[in-house]
Amino acid sequence: MTRVEYESSDYTSNTRERIIKPAYVYLPYGYDESDEGTRYNILYLMHGWGGTAGNFLSAGNDLVNVLDNMIEQGDIPPVIVVSATFDAENQPQDFSRSTNELTVFHNDFHNDLAVYIEGRFHTYAEGTTEVDFRNSREQRAFAGFSLGAVTTWYEFVHNLDYVKYFVPMSGDCWVLGTYGGLNQPVETTEYLENIVRDGGWEENDFLIYSGIGTDDPIWNQVDSQMQEMLKSTVFTPNNLRHAIKQGGRHDMDACEEYLYNALPIFFANE
Repeated sequence: MTRVEYESSDYTSNTRERIIKPAYVYLPYGYDESDEGTRYNILYLMHGWGGTAGNFLSAGNDLVNVLDNMIEQGDIPPVIVVSATFDAENQPQDFSRSTNELTVFHNDFHNDLAVYIEGRFHTYAEGTTEVDFRNSREQRAFAGFSLGAVTTWYEFVHNLDYVKYFVPMSGDCWVLGTYGGLNQPVETTEYLENIVRDGGWEENDFLIYSGIGTDDPIWNQVDSQMQEMLKSTVFTPNNLRHAIKQGGRHDMDACEEYLYNALPIFFANE
């Protein structure tokens, strides 16, 4: 795992002061920095409340082993994975501060994180212009757990032109307010439908793989939203999966299973 630092801004501040933020990068076995001809799909990961950059790839979690084994067994091609943070100070914050930060992280991702990462590592983006990212969106995924899942929904709303694949794990969409998937499932679904329609996106232009466990304490938040989305003509089996883990809880074990099942759908070996 490689730790990097990139320049960003505190997007919660009116002055947008510049800050330095960390991210942690998983590079598949055999990655060669000098080999500019080999390109890699990329997955961005976002932690939940109380988390920090690198949580998904830290010691004690099995995701690195899961990725290594999936690649070795040919389930997915080699992939670059970035574990980042929405927090300007990279430390646990209270719930209100965390919520404020995640709602504006799409600016960081669009302007700073993706530009730095994909300007340094060999992804399918030929450069770091908006055109480069749009042209390579089919090789890019964004996933998150809990408040990171809420962040993932914001990426769908704001960065669908950069990302084709989304994995919100144990979290609903709060674009209309906190716990929007539970309290406003119909309105939230309509809002997301309009994002698709207004952007001119077709049925196969994106795929959302939402994961939730039956023993997850926020089951109702996610399932309420998913049931409404499954009624939609915009969201179909071609672009929306409601993955339910029987007995699944609000933890990293469940996340690893969701990613294990989602990644081969996104990044199939040819």
